[in-house]
Amino acid sequence: MKKLLLIILLNILWVPVFSQVKHLKDGESPGTGSIEDLDWLVGYWTGTGLGGECDETWMPAVDGNMVGTFRFWSEGKLVFTEFMNMVQEGDTFYLKLKHFNPDLSGWEEKEKWTTFRLVETGDKTIWFHGFTMKRVGDKMQLWLELEENGEKTTMEFFYSKQKQLGF
Repeated sequence: MKKLLLIILLNILWVPVFSQVKHLKDGESPGTGSIEDLDWLVGYWTGTGLGGECDETWMPAVDGNMVGTFRFWSEGKLVFTEFMNMVQEGDTFYLKLKHFNPDLSGWEEKEKWTTFRLVETGDKTIWFHGFTMKRVGDKMQLWLELEENGEKTTMEFFYSKQKQLGF
């Protein structure tokens, strides 16, 4: 029994811990990084998340901007899309996006967007405040922290990189 407990304890201590989502503390400056280093994200990704199917496309960075699109559908019906832009600002970058209904009516006000500030970057990993993107091989996993009525939940997305846009 002691041997089993020792093995379990050693495994817990030796297993590297991967934080699914990270946060900036109030008043904390964002992390540093360059979107020029995010070529691993470029391409067409398909998978699941939010209880349905998703796809996401990222274009190479140009002039300090890396643009992408996201689409979510369930039971064959389009639910919403996003237009995303990673924007370089000095030695940091942030992700800003807008959500759209299938009829292209926006969720956010015209002059507002949802913004994720950079916490840090790692090997093919980006931690934004409450949102993480991590690539391993031709797979990518995303974790998005959502809050509703003061209760936080973390949603997971699982993507595979596609060789073309599916046509």
